[in-house]
Amino acid sequence: MGLFEQGARDGARRRPVTGPVQNSPVRGIVFLCLGVFIFSLQDAVIKQVSGGYPLSQVLSMRSVVAIPILLALVQVEVGWRALISPDIWPLLGRGTLMFVAYVAYYMAFPALPLADAVALYFTVPLFVTALAGPLLGERAGWQVWSAVGVGFLGVLVMLQPGTGLFEPAALLSLISAATYGGSMLMARRLGSVQSASVMASYQNAVFLVGALAIAGLFMLLGITRAEHPSLQFLVRPWVMPTLWDTFLITACGVVAAAGTMLLTSAYRVARASLVTPFEYSGVLWAPLWGFLFFSEVPRMTTVAGALLIVGAGLVALRVAKQP
Repeated sequence: MGLFEQGARDGARRRPVTGPVQNSPVRGIVFLCLGVFIFSLQDAVIKQVSGGYPLSQVLSMRSVVAIPILLALVQVEVGWRALISPDIWPLLGRGTLMFVAYVAYYMAFPALPLADAVALYFTVPLFVTALAGPLLGERAGWQVWSAVGVGFLGVLVMLQPGTGLFEPAALLSLISAATYGGSMLMARRLGSVQSASVMASYQNAVFLVGALAIAGLFMLLGITRAEHPSLQFLVRPWVMPTLWDTFLITACGVVAAAGTMLLTSAYRVARASLVTPFEYSGVLWAPLWGFLFFSEVPRMTTVAGALLIVGAGLVALRVAKQP
């Protein structure tokens, strides 16, 4: 945190690279909802391949595919010179938080139903709303807190957490939510001096280096098996993927580049406490992908929870439009 704070102070004294942080609540909400939708497709793909491939291989392949896409976006948005940034430590710090968040999130997939993993992950808005005040000075009003509360209630009604959530892997989703929330608040602070494409590029680089480091570490240690499915997803050795699985995994690179840009842009152009309730929109997609890809039939509680979540989103949107 010390390095991040130093980078933020230094950035405040320089002329912003991308102009001042915008205050466009509607644009931020649209960006966030689109990003969440795109990433929900990736969740289904990664859950599908989690039984046969290691997480480090999936993340490495995804990151390699994303490199040229992100470089093109950097060139269009600010030019490649912007990658040589004096904010390297804050950028790497944010990327590391995102890496921890996504590794923990994906590790939960083999051990938990997709809907349960997503439900726990969507405590993100609670973490972000709670931290936005002390870290960013953004004081959320009672309307926003009410929207977040109703949205979380909708998650509980929709997914009915039960004994299955006492699976140890459930803690992975909570760790993911906390670290992801912290990284999004850093995006808001860095947004005054860094473009979304530059932040996404640093994040992707950390993902690639981190994934290769994990693979190398377990190879050197000779660890190739684990009893728990989450750990097995982490330590399993690399294998040659089939043509179809190669397509699915590499497609995640395109998804990651687009989704990362959208989510990072959302927190750059709008207040964190206003856009985070719309993180809940991802809960709408989990039952759909569960039905289409894993033969999970939505319950009546799914419909009731979805209505609560949508209602909470509409309340937050109304508050966001107020001056």
